[in-house]
Amino acid sequence: MTTQVDALRVKIFADGADIAGIAEMAREPWVKGFTTNPTLMRKAGVTDYEAFSRSVLEVVRGLPVSFEVFADDFGEMERQARKIASWGSNVFVKIPITNTRAESSVDLVRTLAQDGIQLNITALMTLEQVAAVGEALGPTAPACFVSVFAGRIADTGRDPVPMMSAAVDCLRSVPRAELIWASPRELLNIFHADAIGCHVITVTNDILGKLKLLGKDLGAYSLETVQMFHRDGKASGFQL
Repeated sequence: MTTQVDALRVKIFADGADIAGIAEMAREPWVKGFTTNPTLMRKAGVTDYEAFSRSVLEVVRGLPVSFEVFADDFGEMERQARKIASWGSNVFVKIPITNTRAESSVDLVRTLAQDGIQLNITALMTLEQVAAVGEALGPTAPACFVSVFAGRIADTGRDPVPMMSAAVDCLRSVPRAELIWASPRELLNIFHADAIGCHVITVTNDILGKLKLLGKDLGAYSLETVQMFHRDGKASGFQL
């Protein structure tokens, strides 16, 4: 498994908000960064945003970490972004591609990038959005990430691979921008992302847990599945 993961060009970022899980992933050499968002934080029961974020920074060994603003007004987004950015040189500020009124955030992205703030522009799902972000960042932008939600695109019945490949090309004019394959739905997406030259894929702990299955003998896996069905049927006490 380690050999197969080490051979990947795509960087694996752990995605979550459970501090114990983050600490566990921080010990894995193949995890190259971390991301979280307000939804994951709420599900994990986080109530103090800054305290949680600072605790994450203490355990991630200086690897890149993305924290998201949660305001809807662009002025307040900017204030939050500048505060979050001040927490460390490895911090990237997640800015959603629009606010809840579908107003584009590219002007804010341009302003923050020009001031040298490392960004992670998030929730993109169209090539038009990728192109607009690339233009706003420009060739002199600091290190940044552009998160395209390939998993959600797939949820609509569309194949995300061609679009993600086009997005890689679209960002070539921004030398320090890295494309993130966000919201993957299965372990195979890691290899999809790697094959098209995507720079990063964010992966939740439940999917990361499947890495132990890489290269597993399918005959043995089939037998284990049959044994599981038999064991659970017997434990259930079913009778006919």
